[in-house]
Amino acid sequence: MASVMRSCLQSLLKIVNSLIGMAGLALIIYALWLFRVWQKHADHWDSDFPVPWFIYASFGLGVILCVITCSGHIAAETANGHCLSCYMVFLFFLVLLEAAVTADVFLNHHWEEDFPEDPTGSFDSFKHFVSSNFDICKWIGISVVAAQGLSILLSMILRALGPDQGGFYDSDDDYTPARLPLLKNPTHPPAYVVADPRFAPKSDSWNARIQDK
Repeated sequence: MASVMRSCLQSLLKIVNSLIGMAGLALIIYALWLFRVWQKHADHWDSDFPVPWFIYASFGLGVILCVITCSGHIAAETANGHCLSCYMVFLFFLVLLEAAVTADVFLNHHWEEDFPEDPTGSFDSFKHFVSSNFDICKWIGISVVAAQGLSILLSMILRALGPDQGGFYDSDDDYTPARLPLLKNPTHPPAYVVADPRFAPKSDSWNARIQDK
């Protein structure tokens, strides 16, 4: 029963973890598209403009999400306590970072001043897209955060169950039967039979005297 439950938790963790990986891939694709657009118009901008931090931040966040997803799949497959602990720590710090940014946006009315200037204008376009599609973006963000929280919960339960002990042993068919150690000086049965001296065969002289009588 425990092995079935563990298998179900591993499969569920992989499915939920895949949602985080999809978000990471979406950010990477979006960042690459923004970088391509920025390169096309780079000649029209002043070289003194700061680095397009929004593109690099989007790409870096996408890579981090993909790395966390890969580590989560490995942890779910092996059900190793150390891997699951590292996976939970990474997710926990990521959730804290997202919570800090969200709190700064909603509580600070001048939150835009906390970010440097973006010469590409991608940050302004992203803000406009979010404000225009706030309901969709809100549910997407809630889904990603919920997937991260559920992944942490499943990892905690899977870590409490421990690894499947039966998975570390091979079947009995893979082992050869135990053999007795070879004797250094094996004894062989004698090639002759030792008879009792009382029944030893008579000598030839005795037989000759019997015949004369």
